[in-house]
Amino acid sequence: MIKRTLYFGNPAYLSTRHEQLVVRLPEVEKNETLPKSFRRDSETTIPIEDIGVVITDHQQITLTHGLMEKLLANNCALVTCNSAHMPVGLLLPLEGNTVQTERFRQQIDASVPLKKQLWQQTVKAKITNQATLLRIARGADVENMQWWAARVASGDTENHEARAAAYYWANLFPIEDFRRGRDEPPPNNLLNYGYAILRAIAARALVASGLLPTLGLHHHNRYNAYCLADDIMEPYRPFVDRVVLKIVQEGADYHQLSQEVKCQLLSIPTLDVLINERRSPLMLALSQTTASLNSCFEGTARRVAYPQFVE
Repeated sequence: MIKRTLYFGNPAYLSTRHEQLVVRLPEVEKNETLPKSFRRDSETTIPIEDIGVVITDHQQITLTHGLMEKLLANNCALVTCNSAHMPVGLLLPLEGNTVQTERFRQQIDASVPLKKQLWQQTVKAKITNQATLLRIARGADVENMQWWAARVASGDTENHEARAAAYYWANLFPIEDFRRGRDEPPPNNLLNYGYAILRAIAARALVASGLLPTLGLHHHNRYNAYCLADDIMEPYRPFVDRVVLKIVQEGADYHQLSQEVKCQLLSIPTLDVLINERRSPLMLALSQTTASLNSCFEGTARRVAYPQFVE
């Protein structure tokens, strides 16, 4: 069952009762211009077992400790945003699998050649998805992208990922002189927001599979607590790019993270992808990816399951 992604962008008091997330809105309760019955019945409840991600995006949101405990017990990712409305924090459970210690050991003991082979698969899948998006959404010539994808070596020693990225970003958006970068002009703000959601889903899936999000295949920044999440989300990035491209092509104001724009970005966990020759929501596909990655670490499989676009 696909889990729900909940976004809170107004003052709210979030607590728990009878295994439910209870939402109270102070602005509604204190508004004496509204009917008493409306104010009294404004409380909303949601089953905690149905929740996969909670995003809090207002400085006047309160969460009880009891709620956080139950969210984490149900392997829910809790994302917090700063005053600029960008995700800055991610809270995950410490234990997400019954054989976690065994899987940690297998992951830690993974050989360098194995990790290089897995990174090779990851980069190839990423470039392939980038090429597909350029072809179906922009009608671009992607023969060079396909060539690079086919020639990715173990560990991507020739850095085909960077070559493909340069061509990809130069041709993806109908925006003159667009440059991809965290601090570059819009629509980079939308990409940053979408990738943060994707990263939370990836980290959540890794924890559920009993893996350490910190120990990456390729990413190894000593200050990054989610190196492995950053690795496995690479082939999923083009799905976020497609959402942002659609926003741009439809003429929406992408310079601000408006509620309309956020609503489209929050659809990322439910995007339709093709994995293992079957359609699946992106959030469930990530769980298949992390499960297959664990199988590679334990030696029962040799390939990681990555998604493709549904054409």
